[in-house]
Amino acid sequence: MSLDLGAGATPSSATEENAKAYRVLARKYRPSTFAELIGQDALVRTLTNAFAQNRIAHAFMLTGVRGVGKTTTARIVARALNCIGPDGTGGPTIQPCGVCEPCRAIAADRHVDVIEMDAASRTGVDDVRELIDGVRYAPASARYKVYIVDEVHMLSKQAFNALLKTLEEPPPHVKFVFATTEIRKVPVTVLSRCQRFDLRRVDGSVLTKHFAGIAQQENAEIDSEALDLIARAADGSVRDGLSLLDQAISRGAGKVDVAQVRDMLGLADRAIVIDLFEATMRGDAQAALDISQSLHAAGADPSVVLQDLLEFTHLLTRLKLTPGTAGAGLGESERVRGGALADKLSMPILTRAWQLLLKGLGEVQQAPTPQAAFEMVLLRLVFAADLPTPGDLVRQLTEQNAGNAPAPRGNGGGGGVVLGGGATAVARAEPLAQPMLSAEPQAYAAEPQALEKMPADWRAAVELFAKYRQGQLNYHLATNAKLVRFEAGRIELNVLPAAPRDLASRVGSMLSEWTGTRWMVTISSAPGEASLSEQDAAKESAALQEAKVHPTVAKLLATFPGAKIVEIRDLAAEANQDTATTTPTDEDPEQSE
Repeated sequence: MSLDLGAGATPSSATEENAKAYRVLARKYRPSTFAELIGQDALVRTLTNAFAQNRIAHAFMLTGVRGVGKTTTARIVARALNCIGPDGTGGPTIQPCGVCEPCRAIAADRHVDVIEMDAASRTGVDDVRELIDGVRYAPASARYKVYIVDEVHMLSKQAFNALLKTLEEPPPHVKFVFATTEIRKVPVTVLSRCQRFDLRRVDGSVLTKHFAGIAQQENAEIDSEALDLIARAADGSVRDGLSLLDQAISRGAGKVDVAQVRDMLGLADRAIVIDLFEATMRGDAQAALDISQSLHAAGADPSVVLQDLLEFTHLLTRLKLTPGTAGAGLGESERVRGGALADKLSMPILTRAWQLLLKGLGEVQQAPTPQAAFEMVLLRLVFAADLPTPGDLVRQLTEQNAGNAPAPRGNGGGGGVVLGGGATAVARAEPLAQPMLSAEPQAYAAEPQALEKMPADWRAAVELFAKYRQGQLNYHLATNAKLVRFEAGRIELNVLPAAPRDLASRVGSMLSEWTGTRWMVTISSAPGEASLSEQDAAKESAALQEAKVHPTVAKLLATFPGAKIVEIRDLAAEANQDTATTTPTDEDPEQSE
């Protein structure tokens, strides 16, 4: 009977023991040494040097977003300060052994000399007074008594004031480690008494690699794309990412694909998000609403879909302006489709889409029926696809004849505009612009027409300012600017102090207007080449020296001792210039002395 009871009770006891022994991934894989701490290289390097040189501060202030390792770092510091090594003779070290009694006790949260205090629940001056009273006593068994105060910004003003004197001159056997997510709420008087470390968000690629290693140790099969989604949702927080990874492994029973993670996070397929964006840009309301309904049926959160659209709009803008540095973490299909859209959509269109989506996100989050608000945002985008950009509107209105051109109007109703004499303007005006994207995939909105061809070099670019009667800018560019770098759409200049402060912005704006291409003009400290005026002066000097040695000129100068060369003119070049163009400029004809 007793043997049968024992055999019957064993599986149940083992199951209960396993259930109690299980720890979530965020606790199971919490770093115990600085070598295991990911994404905080600056912190580790500084503390390593401090321990090596025995320059360990008496108080540390760790700040950063949730889940980046503030409390973990505080505990590692406590172990590093109190480690005595396997043989019991070691001193403070950046690499605690993990086997000595202080290391094991601190890791198990049972060391009497390492006191953790949650300032979120103990905010008053009485709680701090208890801490101050304990500071006076030497540690019971450790080398240092370490006080770890989490969420220190939650302390009251009186509590901070009570702590100041002790924090400024603590006993030599005491160390403080503070952690906070709201560094701005900590008084400056406290910050000035601490050595501050800002823990950064962990990069997505680092998180993906870290999660892949943990999944392998947990014997879980997870797609790389699914890990990328988890890392992106973690937003730089290791703890948040591990919690999501734990949930994904449980959801997929050890085998997780990207569809399961999307469903878990309430995300839409990126390809569907791009389809939705394209539908709105070409003004296809029916397609946009159909995609919206399919996403709603699949359980996608409207706010999350709008955030995905915002993220994709931001990606397109970066691909358009800095194609070499954007889209490093994208899939091949997403990169190709994004690149094609970035090439076809202009900056005003992308900027307007961003503004509409950003405003719509707030509306969806506050609306009683988020799906209806989401569809209204999409319809607003579709309607905006039929509207011209401000530049197109001004250009088309300027080109219209003042006397008989139809009055421009939007898509709203109204039969016409009644004039003062009783006449009525023509109601059926031609549309001012086509949708941003037509129904055909290749029919994208064209960029504004250029007034000038792209200048081939720096001198040609400067000549445009003379052509358009920008005499002051033309003078400064020729005299007070030295070219460092020139390429299509980008100019880098070294300017002299005499140049106006807004030279770069004015030059970039005018070149963009004249050429129809965005120009980026930057100021550099590099020496650059000689200015155009210096080059012209050198050319004139060389021509003068060449003229002096010419036999005819030399003979004339010898015959008339008081004579001098006043001007050297290339008559053939002047004749060609006069016949080639009649555009007036504010500059004199090119000449050299």
